[in-house]
Amino acid sequence: MNGTATWLERSVSRLRPGRKSPAQGEGDRADAAASPPRSTRERLDATLRQKDEALSPRALRRTLAELKAVIDPSVSEVEGGRRAKVLQGWYEAASPEERRDLWLLMSEIFVADPGKAKAAQAQFAAALGTPDEAVAEVNYRRATVSPRRRLLQRFSVYPEGIPFLVGMRAEMQSNLKTDKRLRALDVEMEYMFSTWFDVGFLDLRRISWDSPASLVEKLIKYEAVHDIQSWADVRNRLDSDRRCYGFFHPRLPGEPLIFVEVALVDAMADSIPPLLDELAAAADLDRATTAIFYSISNTQSGLRGVSFGDSLIKRVVETLKDEFPKLKTFATLSPIPGFRTWLGKNMATHLAHFDDRQRAELARAVGVETPAPADLLAAVDKPLGLAPASPLRHLLLTAAARYLGSEMTDGKPADPVARFHLGNGARVERLNWAGDPSAKGLRQSYGLMVNYLYDLKRLDKHRALLAQGKVPISGDIENLLPRKKS
Repeated sequence: MNGTATWLERSVSRLRPGRKSPAQGEGDRADAAASPPRSTRERLDATLRQKDEALSPRALRRTLAELKAVIDPSVSEVEGGRRAKVLQGWYEAASPEERRDLWLLMSEIFVADPGKAKAAQAQFAAALGTPDEAVAEVNYRRATVSPRRRLLQRFSVYPEGIPFLVGMRAEMQSNLKTDKRLRALDVEMEYMFSTWFDVGFLDLRRISWDSPASLVEKLIKYEAVHDIQSWADVRNRLDSDRRCYGFFHPRLPGEPLIFVEVALVDAMADSIPPLLDELAAAADLDRATTAIFYSISNTQSGLRGVSFGDSLIKRVVETLKDEFPKLKTFATLSPIPGFRTWLGKNMATHLAHFDDRQRAELARAVGVETPAPADLLAAVDKPLGLAPASPLRHLLLTAAARYLGSEMTDGKPADPVARFHLGNGARVERLNWAGDPSAKGLRQSYGLMVNYLYDLKRLDKHRALLAQGKVPISGDIENLLPRKKS
């Protein structure tokens, strides 16, 4: 081991949690309490620590030196990776506050040289339309690449590095809203992960009852749509008439990055309880014509922003078609998690679309001459008791159709699940009353569920419609939308 490496390990050991600067006395702490929070650069230039600062200025400078040593151009990539691994050891023993100081250093200090970037941008602008344009563009791109990216790459040299970085980013997520200084590091990591976790590097695997117990346990841990209640529940979801597939990365071999649960049935499902019924007999696969995607769960919050769902569904459809040539319909049975909250804010707007006759029917159903939005919301609060012909039931269905069929936020569907499936080329096919009568289903969407249809011949057409701000919907959904007044 060379002298530099020994110095690195010795220095890092001095940064272990619990070490405090002996120069910091009680008077210093009192003065620090009255000072405003300092920027990372101010702390690096300081002598004493202020209140609520995890690392002292000296320790912060030493940590910065350790980070710079990782990307020292005079050392090999292997040695840089070894130094990064030493820092990982420090990080794992550090307190949350000390870890946050490391994030701030990586985010704020390891930035592209602004002078070089500005000069390269000017040269690129001057070269536009000339033979030198391509070279100027390359130089500009290189000038804007931050050393932060090379730092992250050095962590990826050793096998545990990528899982470590994914875990680090997951830990950062709760801090992003309160500290915008971390945004640069977060975006850099998202960019790097989008490359490292490109679907070309992922392996699609079926997860079955015969899979290792540790992998089956991951399904229980990460299931985000319909909680798994027992081992019998798991076995039902992995039965002969079911399929479960996940994407895996070579550096996280035992961790599915995303998984999808599929039921093979003879018609489009309209309710989740039969699919989750542990005592139900397995369906006859010879009669299966429809694949229902009833749960899709991302497992790694550190990979937020890295999209797997589109490719996962495509690969699963291809796999299922090869195994079951009779399958003709590919659809989801999906929750509508944002519906109740949206209706609580938009009941008055939705009611404005009703004519006098419909308003009168609602008034009779509520027992109020002129029901206010609060009256209607109270009346639909227990939807399972509403009769099929109830105008209140019609109110909820039309509101859900409007929410899914026309409500957009920043040019994208307002509902997060709709945003996912419609972005993949599906269309809103059918609303299902009491599709999820569980407490969670009632809390999210008054028990309503929706089928999104994946028409394999029209996926690109549906994406094009969505790009124009038009949500692809079926005739059934269109009939529920309020008619525009002439």
